[in-house]
Amino acid sequence: MADMIAFPDRSTPSPEPLWRHLLGDQLRRRRHDNAETLGETAARAGVSPQYLSEVERGLKEPSSEMIAAIAGALDTTLVELTSSVADELRAASVPASAAVSASARHGAFALAA
Repeated sequence: MADMIAFPDRSTPSPEPLWRHLLGDQLRRRRHDNAETLGETAARAGVSPQYLSEVERGLKEPSSEMIAAIAGALDTTLVELTSSVADELRAASVPASAAVSASARHGAFALAA
């Protein structure tokens, strides 16, 4: 059976951002606001600079304990950090029903070979 390939619909909103990407962005911003290097923050959090870098780039899905340790190293609380990430997620989110109705209105097409 042939695979279906969807043509990109530029009018359809982009997918919701991932939690780990927004968390990483938030951590990086806070670290930069504190004028700290990866090494300085990582040492205080008890993680390697490589691990912190991967978290900031959204490549790792850290445990709540790791997030709390990094938040503490950045002089913030887990509640404050997760609330900020949740606020960003809310602002960037498009309900799934809106994405489906947008594609239906604009006619998404697919071809089978």
